[in-house]
Amino acid sequence: MKVLHVVTLHTPTHAFGGPTRVALNLCRGLRERGERAVLVALADGFDGGVLPREVEGVPVRLFQARHVAPRFEVSGITSPELLARAWGYVRSADVVHVHLMRDLITLPLALLALQAGTPLVLQTHGMVDPTEKPVARVVDALGVRRVLRRADAVLHLTERERRETAEVVAPAPIAPAYRLVNGVARQPRRMLTGGEPPRVLYLARVQAGKRPEDFVGAMPAVLAGQPTARFVLAGPDTGALADTLALAESLGVRGNLDHLGALDAPEVLDQLRRASVLVVPSIQDAFSMAVLEAMSVGTPVVVTETTGLAPDVARAGAGRVVAGGPADIGRAVLELLDPAANDEASLAAWRLVEERFTIDAVVDTLLDVYSRVRSGAPAPSAAS
Repeated sequence: MKVLHVVTLHTPTHAFGGPTRVALNLCRGLRERGERAVLVALADGFDGGVLPREVEGVPVRLFQARHVAPRFEVSGITSPELLARAWGYVRSADVVHVHLMRDLITLPLALLALQAGTPLVLQTHGMVDPTEKPVARVVDALGVRRVLRRADAVLHLTERERRETAEVVAPAPIAPAYRLVNGVARQPRRMLTGGEPPRVLYLARVQAGKRPEDFVGAMPAVLAGQPTARFVLAGPDTGALADTLALAESLGVRGNLDHLGALDAPEVLDQLRRASVLVVPSIQDAFSMAVLEAMSVGTPVVVTETTGLAPDVARAGAGRVVAGGPADIGRAVLELLDPAANDEASLAAWRLVEERFTIDAVVDTLLDVYSRVRSGAPAPSAAS
C-alpha cells in the first residue's frame, strides 16, 4: 500500500514541531510494516538550498518554501513546484493522509485528493478549531469545511479536539471520526546517577504560546529549595527567546540557565535522559510529543491541566499536573526533585508509554483506519 503523508513544513531545526514529528514517526512505523509511506512537505532553512531526499529513514519529497504572505507565518508559505506535482502524487497513492491546517499546502492537497477520488484521511493536531478570525473563516468557507465533511476519516487526539473540529462544519456532520493518539518508539528507562545537580528541562519551540516565561519565572522558587539545580532551555526560537532570557536576567537567575537552541532527534533523547524533570508550560498543546518522548525514557513531566496528555499523566502518576503559572510550576518541580518521588514518577511515566503510547500500537490503529477507508467500511462509532 502506498501512503502519501502531507505536512506543511520541515526544517533542520524542527521549527514546526509536533505535526512533522508525528508524520515522520507514522511514516517510519508504516515502512517497518512493509507499507510504502512517503512524506511530502515544504522545506526551509537548509544551507545552500540542498534539500534531503530522506529524513530519519523516511523518504521525503521536499520543496523550497516560498513566503508569499509573511504576516501569516507558516500559513502563508507555499510552493508552485509542489502544487504542480500534487495531482500526480495524490493520483498515485492508495491513501492520502493530510496533517491539516489552514494553509496553502495541506488544504490544496486535501482538496485534490477529494477530486481524484483517492481515500483521504485528515489529522488536525488541534490546529483546526472554531475561530472568529476573518481570514481563517474565509479559508474555512473556501475549503476546510468541504474536506472535513467529505474526507473518509478525520483523526483526533482527544474528545475535546473532536468536538471543536466538528464545530467548524456544524450544523453539517463531520466525516467519520477516529481517535489516534501520538506514539513514540520504545526506549530503555533512564537511570540517573547520584551526586549530580538536578536538571530541569524546557523542550519546545521558544514562543509565547508555549509560555517559556513561566518556566523561567519558576526558577527562583526552585533554586530556593534546590540551590544547585540547573535549568535547560532547549528548542528553536520562534519569537520569544530574547524576552525569555531578559526575564532570567531581571530575576537574577540567568547564570543558572543554559540555552541550547534547536536539537536534532538524538540530542533530544540525550537531554531527556539527563533531565530530572521536563516542564511543558504550554496551555494549548493537544498532545505534546516532547512529553511522550520524556515519559518514554522515564523522565517525569510537569504539564498544565488544559493540555491533552494531562489526564493520562495524572492518572498514572507520571509527573504533576498544574493549573499553570510560575508558582504552581515551581512547587511541582520541587516535589519531583525529591529522589523518592522522582523515581516513583519515572517508573509510572515509562510504564504509561509502554502500555498505551508506543508507535507500534498507534500504527496498528492507523492500519485499521486505512483498511476501513479503502474498503468503504463504516466507522465503529462517531468518536471511536
